[in-house]
Amino acid sequence: MVTVDVVIPALNEERALPKVLEEIPRPPVRRVVVADNGSTDRTAEVARGAGAEVVHEAERGYGAACLRALEHLATDPPEVVVFLDGDYSDHPSELALLVDPILRGEAELVIGSRATGPREAGALSVHQQVGNAIACRALRLLYGVQYTDLGPFRAIRWRALESIGMQDRNFGWTVEMQIKAAKQGIPYLEVPVSYRSRIGASKISGTMTGSLSAGAKILWLLGRYAWS
Repeated sequence: MVTVDVVIPALNEERALPKVLEEIPRPPVRRVVVADNGSTDRTAEVARGAGAEVVHEAERGYGAACLRALEHLATDPPEVVVFLDGDYSDHPSELALLVDPILRGEAELVIGSRATGPREAGALSVHQQVGNAIACRALRLLYGVQYTDLGPFRAIRWRALESIGMQDRNFGWTVEMQIKAAKQGIPYLEVPVSYRSRIGASKISGTMTGSLSAGAKILWLLGRYAWS
């Protein structure tokens, strides 16, 4: 049996997290690790109550939380790791759409595309859609890979993740993974996934400041790795 573990970075997601954890299919998932990124609500408590393993990362940042969860998994690593947001915008029940191509040997990295899948009206803001389009065009021009999204719902084989050597600790986590996979020639696929409006307020895309900061970091990484 192939081992599949899930990583969920979370900041103040006590309302959404029980729904996310309830819908994660077991099997194939073996373990779920929630990386509590400094929550001031009951995120950690509800995660443990639903059977997840909880780690804490005080440094605020999406990438920092993911890296802390991977450090925890490294003591008994899975063959495939799935990244999933804790706000219930993704559909955990669609996990097999991302994992199955890896199990069939068709890819080492699978990105869930919100741009090509069914989504609720307004679930992706206009500035998110524009930012995604710009970043994906840059990925194609600079690295020769075809994507429509930098979506957080994704799966990757553990050995490929180790080879990539993720470093980004905040807004650039998703694009760093796609850039480095492209530079290393790691086989990838993109599959349509469903998307809905999140529960609660977004910490990044819900504010113009957050969106601008994320966009600037993504563009900086796209340029940095192109000439390194």
